[in-house]
Amino acid sequence: MIVYSSGIPLRYILNKVKREVGTVAIVGLIFNAFTYFLGDRLPDMPLGVPAFLGTAISVLLSFKMSQSYERWWEARKIWGTIVNDSRSLVIQLQSYMDSAYEDVIRDVAYKQIAWCYALGDSLRGLNPLARQLNLTSVEEDTLRRHKNVPLAITQMQAARIKEVADKQSIPEFYRVQLDQTLVRLVDSMGRAERINTTVFPVTYRFFLHAAIYLFLITLSIAIQDVHAIFEIPLLVLIAALFFLVEKTAYNLQDPFCNRPSDTPVTAIARNIEINIKQLLKEPEIPEPLKPKTFFIL
Repeated sequence: MIVYSSGIPLRYILNKVKREVGTVAIVGLIFNAFTYFLGDRLPDMPLGVPAFLGTAISVLLSFKMSQSYERWWEARKIWGTIVNDSRSLVIQLQSYMDSAYEDVIRDVAYKQIAWCYALGDSLRGLNPLARQLNLTSVEEDTLRRHKNVPLAITQMQAARIKEVADKQSIPEFYRVQLDQTLVRLVDSMGRAERINTTVFPVTYRFFLHAAIYLFLITLSIAIQDVHAIFEIPLLVLIAALFFLVEKTAYNLQDPFCNRPSDTPVTAIARNIEINIKQLLKEPEIPEPLKPKTFFIL
C-alpha cells in the first residue's frame, strides 16, 4: 500500500507511463509531419471531435477507477475480517479450554499466525513455506504436499481442537463457536482467492488505450496550426494524465500482485502476530512493519 506521508517519488510515476508517453511523442511527431506536408489536402478537424472523445474517455476512466477501487476495498475488508476472526479464535480458545491445555492454545494460536502469513504469500504467488512459520519439521513436510498451504494449516487447527474437545468434553455450544470462527476464516480465504482469480476484462483496457491514441491523433490534427514545439509537449502532457489514471486503476484492480499499491497483507499479518502474542503473554513481541520507502507490503 502506498503511504502518502512519505511522498511518491517522481521516478516511480514516470516509470508507470514512460512507454506510453514515448509512443505518444512518436505518434505526435509523425502526425505533425503528416499535417505539415499534407495540411492543404486534409479536411478541417473541428475541436469538437477530440473534445467529445476526451469526454468519453474520462467517463470510461472514471468507471474503471471505480470498479478497480471497489475490488481493492473489498480485499481490504476481507483482511479486516481476518484480523477480527484471528483475535476471536485465540480469545475463544483461552475462554473455552482449561489451563491444562495452554500448550494446545499456544499451538493453535501460532498456527493462526502462520496461516495469515501463508495466505498473504499464496495470494501474491509466492512460496508460503519460504517464510519461517514456526512449525515443526513434520508439519512443514505435510504442508509441502498440499497446493493450498493455508487450507492445510486450518485442517491442522481443526484436528488439534477436536483432539482436545474429545478429551476435555467441551460443551457443544463452545465447539460450535470455534467451528464457526474457523469457517469464517476459510470463507475469508475463499473470497480473497476469488478476487485474485477473477480477471478484469482485458479487452476493456485495449479499447481504452485505442480510444486515448485516437483522441490524441484527432487532437493533433485539430491543432495543426500550433507549432510542433508546443504541440508535442501538450500531447505528451495530456497523454500522461490519461495514462496515469489508467495505470492507477490497472494496479488497483489486482490487490494481491505484489505491487506498491497492493493490500498490505504482510503488514496486516504482522499486526495479527503482535495481537496474538500479546494475548498469549509472550515475552518477545515483534515490532509493526514500517514502510522502508513510499509503500508498505
